[in-house]
Amino acid sequence: MKYCLLLCGMLMSFVGFAQETTGDQGAGTIAINESKSTSVNSKITEEGESEVISKTVYATYYHRKFEGRRTTSGVRYRGKKLTAAHLTLPFGTIVTVTNPENGKSVDVEINDRGPHSKKFKIDLSEAAAKQIGMFGKGVAKVEISYLPETE
Repeated sequence: MKYCLLLCGMLMSFVGFAQETTGDQGAGTIAINESKSTSVNSKITEEGESEVISKTVYATYYHRKFEGRRTTSGVRYRGKKLTAAHLTLPFGTIVTVTNPENGKSVDVEINDRGPHSKKFKIDLSEAAAKQIGMFGKGVAKVEISYLPETE
C-alpha cells in the first residue's frame, strides 16, 4: 500500500510538472520555484493522504572508483543500478530526479549517505546520471521529488 501511494504520488507529480506552465496553481499541480536553488514545494494528493515534496538542488554522481564498495546501507555500490545517496532521506526512499535542462527524469532508490557538502544534496549512480544527461558534466541543477516517510 505504501509503495503504491509512493508510485501514484510520483506519477501525479509528473502530471503536475506538465501542467505548471500557465502559472495558475489548481489541484493536482506542483509549483516550481526556479528563483532559489533549494526551494521546497509540496502538494496534497487528491486522496488527501500524502504530500509530495519537491526541491531544486545541485547533484553530483559517484566516481567509478566506488564500484563494488559497500554503501552506508550495507549493499555494494553498482554503477549500473539506479541508486543515489542523500544525507537525510531514509534508505529505500524512491526519489524522482529531473534535469530541467532537457526534461529527462529517473527514479532512484536511496541506499547511501552523502554527499557531505553544503552545496550538493544528492549523489547519483553512473547509470542515473547518464539517464538524465548529466554524466560527463560532473554537476547539474536538478529537481528532486519524493513522498515523505509516513509513520
